[in-house]
Amino acid sequence: MEKQIFQKPDNGRNSKTQMKNEVKALQKLGEQLVALSPDQLRTIHLPEALLTAVKDAHQISQHEAKRRQMQYIGKLMRKIDAEPIQKFLINIQQGNYQKAASFKKIETWRDELIKGNIDVMEEIISRFPNAQRQRLNQLARNARQPKETAKAAKASRVLFRYLKEIYDY
Repeated sequence: MEKQIFQKPDNGRNSKTQMKNEVKALQKLGEQLVALSPDQLRTIHLPEALLTAVKDAHQISQHEAKRRQMQYIGKLMRKIDAEPIQKFLINIQQGNYQKAASFKKIETWRDELIKGNIDVMEEIISRFPNAQRQRLNQLARNARQPKETAKAAKASRVLFRYLKEIYDY
């Protein structure tokens, strides 16, 4: 005798658990919105009610009031298409990762130039045609001064800024 499995007929509706999970996901998305800076909030197009609720959440410090405000934001999120907001937040996260990676790369170049690595100099010159070899050499030479001097620390920062400038150009 075969064991019969009872399945709920699929009539296009989600189960209660699926709906709860969707609500939790939207509330988490709302929490990410609240974590954004005011500048970042200005760049995303949110409905007026949601934007006001997010700004209000920034002002609330009490735990229970903040929790209720987050639930309200989640409720507002259910009424809109959250996909553009989700894409925006993913872009911000990827942008932060890319900024950190480029910062690390520039730091490595600076350190290698200070050590006198000619291969890094050639890599920079070939990769960035706007880079000036003479200026790079001069900045690296200034930064090679004994580490105790304040001039060497300043020269290292100037070299970093120049590398960042040509990297961002």
